[in-house]
Amino acid sequence: MPITKLEEAVLDEHFIKYSYVKGFTATQSDTALFLQFESAPHKDLPHLLRWYTHIKSFGSERLKFPGCKETFLSFSSNCTKVNIMVDKTLEEGEVVADGQQQEQTEDFVDPWTVRASSNKGIDYDKLIDRFGSSRIDEALLERFEKITGHKPHHFLRRGIFFSHRELNRILNLVEAGKTFFLYTGRGPSSEAMHVGHLIPFIMTKWLQDVFDVPLVVQLTDDEKYLWKDLKLEQCNKLAYENAKDIIAIGFDINKTFIFSDVDFVSGDFYKNVLRVQKHVTFNQVKGIFGFDESSNIGKIMFPAIQAAPSFSSSFPFIFGGKKDIPCLIPCAIDQDPYFRMTRDVAPRIGLQKPALIHSTFFPALQGAGSKMSASDENSSIFLTDTPNQIKKKINKYAFSGGKDTIEEHRALGGDCEVDVSYMYLTFFMEDDTRLEEIRREYSAGNMLTGELKAELIKILQNMISEHQERRKSVTDEVVKQYMTPRPLNFHSKS
Repeated sequence: MPITKLEEAVLDEHFIKYSYVKGFTATQSDTALFLQFESAPHKDLPHLLRWYTHIKSFGSERLKFPGCKETFLSFSSNCTKVNIMVDKTLEEGEVVADGQQQEQTEDFVDPWTVRASSNKGIDYDKLIDRFGSSRIDEALLERFEKITGHKPHHFLRRGIFFSHRELNRILNLVEAGKTFFLYTGRGPSSEAMHVGHLIPFIMTKWLQDVFDVPLVVQLTDDEKYLWKDLKLEQCNKLAYENAKDIIAIGFDINKTFIFSDVDFVSGDFYKNVLRVQKHVTFNQVKGIFGFDESSNIGKIMFPAIQAAPSFSSSFPFIFGGKKDIPCLIPCAIDQDPYFRMTRDVAPRIGLQKPALIHSTFFPALQGAGSKMSASDENSSIFLTDTPNQIKKKINKYAFSGGKDTIEEHRALGGDCEVDVSYMYLTFFMEDDTRLEEIRREYSAGNMLTGELKAELIKILQNMISEHQERRKSVTDEVVKQYMTPRPLNFHSKS
């Protein structure tokens, strides 16, 4: 029988504490429970959805999980107890219905949910085709280096930022001696950010340093209030806490403005919000974002607020009322639907289309089937974690591409395409030569999983300790300076 709403709610509570049905090891109980679902759980059940996405990523391999098949599983949440019948089981080699097979082989990406059909992660070539963006290729990177005089950041060289919309137009401006500005953001849903949240900000800081341009950072505390079960005051407080981590990355205070939507949206910014709202229909946002008649009206109007920072006229105290200064947005590709809408509406309201560069998703420790979640402390390495916590999380939870025994691993080698520790090294190990050496040694079986994890643990411990030291100097007064509307220093030609 299909899983009921009550059972889903209890399961969501269960997976807050546990990675799997039986604790922290996948068993046949996970396989049996997975097969009770006719489709993925709703995004409002994030812990259940995380478990479902992870188990789904194993494909037919989940039939090989250890343990015995059971006729029912028992779960408890507070005073509620449910028994779920799990007599629907598939034997090895049994034919899967066409509809279920399709469900297992397609990725799903929107601004709130990321589900991969493989433990190798999202198929980004297919995503480029689906979204209609362009790949950042070698020719574009060569042009970037020629114009800027800087070797492209390793995020660009390794395809971590892999897709773009009109990055070539931004390079044309730079080549002509004109300027642009940067815009990125953060949805503050937790007090502690995790390392995955750093990716767009690391890229943005590097771009600010290379191009010497102003930056606006939007903290969407309003969005989190509309989508999450959080109080408005709590979301606003989280925005200011997250601002401290963002500032600690090292952005130039003379070229950076950070703002909370709750506190800032008014004046010229709100005028641009209204212009976008007037020119985007409900049918358009339904098609882009999947809203329906049950969506609260705040969600329906919110995309216009995320669009407004794309326009220089939203910040007259920075740009002196100029409407024609273009914007470049570094972001994860799940945010692209907001800016497809923005690019569509911009010419109709007489404003510049934003350009974008898109990053891949930073995978959860349990595998590349989904991105990290701030709501699951065991899926993420947080910026507040101690060196010992980092070591324990990597050793216990980081999905391995190694083999079951040392002998087998030595003979067959590890699989870097699914190994989370290696994936994390591609993000945070700057030395190309050392990274390639690790890939070769691990793939050949000369390096063991424990040795690979030790390399990552050392890098993360150093990186997060240094971040924590910088954050200590970010006082409330420093935050206030970054978040005060004011002119920014930059070279302006148009």
